[in-house]
Amino acid sequence: MRIRRTTLSLWLPMALAIAWSGRASADMLLAVEGSLAWQSRNEARIPGAGGTRFSIADLAKGPAADYRVYLGYKIAERHELRALYAPFGVEVDGRLAEPVDFAGSSFATGADTQAFYRFNSYRLTYAYHLDPVGDWRFAFGFTAKIRDAEIRLRQGPLEASKKNLGFVPLLNFQAANEFAEDWTFRFDLDGLMAPQGRAFDGALFLERRLAYFGAAHAFSVFGGYRTIEGGANNDEVFNFAWIHKLVFGLRGDF
Repeated sequence: MRIRRTTLSLWLPMALAIAWSGRASADMLLAVEGSLAWQSRNEARIPGAGGTRFSIADLAKGPAADYRVYLGYKIAERHELRALYAPFGVEVDGRLAEPVDFAGSSFATGADTQAFYRFNSYRLTYAYHLDPVGDWRFAFGFTAKIRDAEIRLRQGPLEASKKNLGFVPLLNFQAANEFAEDWTFRFDLDGLMAPQGRAFDGALFLERRLAYFGAAHAFSVFGGYRTIEGGANNDEVFNFAWIHKLVFGLRGDF
């Protein structure tokens, strides 16, 4: 399994410069997350009405490496804006279990086949932070998501693909509990279900603060589990995927 990576060489230095320009309080968040990903489900039918349903996950499940970057800004303690850049692309090799009609082309069994799945995500989240409840802190908000998706099949010179660029509105929920000194449990979810399909991206993290820079600035490491599930079913496209990630990362509060 090969992963298609997008460079951070332009984006990350700009994010760091913005973060370090923050005020004395911890208004800025910068988090870089890496992961190993497995796909337990990735079924497609293109077009949704008339194509052959097949499973990309049956060709290979993983693991595969990927990453994402968060940049956040908190306003007046309660209001938070957060941007996410999350590229994801998987290319797998195998043989189809049955003939597949895909995007106007016919692919045979018994031939070496390459399947490519891309689901890049660009999000902007607004969250409102509530008063603490005991040791718990909660936030609710909305996420505007742009998805950049593609499914592609290739057998030798024969190639067909389906691309999709669209907007997806999601709800956001956050929970955090600092259960011990320098230790925090975090839960984060973007998700929504509609008749046209669904999208869920949830994570459970354990975070450890390693260093402080002044009264409010801190540097932390975290690890945990993330799952991404969802898809769409209409005349143009059928695709549902379920991705599981073992996550590790670095977080800075500035």
